[in-house]
Amino acid sequence: MSKTKQSQVMKPATAAQKLDVYLPATPQEFRDGVVSREELDELQRNPPQWLVDLRRDGPHPRNVVAARLRVSNSGLARAGITEPLTTAMIEELNADPPEWLVRERETHAETRREEQRLRERREKR
Repeated sequence: MSKTKQSQVMKPATAAQKLDVYLPATPQEFRDGVVSREELDELQRNPPQWLVDLRRDGPHPRNVVAARLRVSNSGLARAGITEPLTTAMIEELNADPPEWLVRERETHAETRREEQRLRERREKR
């Protein structure tokens, strides 16, 4: 007899991370349950309105905020940005970047250039 294949499940925090959404902003029923792999796949293929709205308007988790501002997570921490930001807040920062954002973008770009240089150097070996 073979066992019936059980679907893998994950905690809501893991599912929110995979969906790139801020867990406390998700509906209560999402936070209270568990999410199967099949449910996660369906959420990614056919997102419900709450997921579409969250991805568009936020609040966004730290990694999404960092990516949209083109800085690192560490750069956000150095700037004292600890709370999730909405899309409107991110657009406002992008429209009129404060000094810390300009500096962190330069730092992030330099870090990425150095990583690329090292990667190319390793590939030549």
